[in-house]
Amino acid sequence: MPRVNRPYVGIPSFLRSRIVEDIAGLDAAIAVLGVPFDEGSPFLPGSRLGPRALREHSLRFASGRGYYDPETRREYLVEEMTRGLIADAGDVDVHPANAERTFANITEAVRGIIARGAMPVVLGGDHSITYPIFRAFDEKLHVIHFDAHTDYAPFENDLRHTNSHAFRHIAGMGNTLSLTQVGIRSLRHSPDQVEEVIASGNRIIPMGEFRRLGPAGIAALLPEGSRVYVSIDVDALDMSLVPGCVSAEPNGMSYPELRDSLKAIAERHDIAGFDFVEVNPPLDVGTGVTAYLGALTVIEFLGHICAQPRWAARRLARAA
Repeated sequence: MPRVNRPYVGIPSFLRSRIVEDIAGLDAAIAVLGVPFDEGSPFLPGSRLGPRALREHSLRFASGRGYYDPETRREYLVEEMTRGLIADAGDVDVHPANAERTFANITEAVRGIIARGAMPVVLGGDHSITYPIFRAFDEKLHVIHFDAHTDYAPFENDLRHTNSHAFRHIAGMGNTLSLTQVGIRSLRHSPDQVEEVIASGNRIIPMGEFRRLGPAGIAALLPEGSRVYVSIDVDALDMSLVPGCVSAEPNGMSYPELRDSLKAIAERHDIAGFDFVEVNPPLDVGTGVTAYLGALTVIEFLGHICAQPRWAARRLARAA
């Protein structure tokens, strides 16, 4: 008799994908990696539990046959799920009170995924982890960053590895072609931070401009076919949608605004990898709606990436 496999049964790998304990033996097109690290969050801890919560909520979509969207009347991730093209690479080993060592582990794990020819999909954790993820890439990439905050704090008072520093690191890296920060709206920025991002030739897209441009306009900020890394902070969404987020802000994106922007980016560009960060399960009381929205965002973005013709070529290469 076949198993019923309700979402609350079994080991919660992402979308019930097979678990790969040794990245050196990874054989998949997509590798999901957890980074249960929140020591870069100076306010409230808890996002270390984000990867587990995102995996648990992904099980609600884990039919094993992909998913169907009534809006588009299309199925997504069918081949990826039925052929085992998605693997769960487990979690990075975290060294408490040693961010440098943990960051080295993150970079090593992501570099291993890339070396095996898979696209890394990383679940955080706080936003400090995007820096060690991105430094694992040797190729030159554009970066699109969805967030309420620029995370571009100066390196002062011996602070370099909080969730407010990630994109100052990334903007200065040799393989960063451009940085586009979308949804910026927090009133807790200094003028210097914002002006410095712009003066360096990068882009800040506040919410008003985001709504004027629309999803297609956001995607069109980069030349068509660009290789892009995408980083998504759950606080890009409006605070009314994400109670399980320590740094949520008003006047954020609706879920359709974020989803459609990611879809437009997937259609226009070649995605090298992405992360989703800052879900804080201890704050996500009741139904776990923040973790659910997070899992849904990751799954839908993956679905649109894998629906593109360029991805079909990768599928064929895997079958060969």
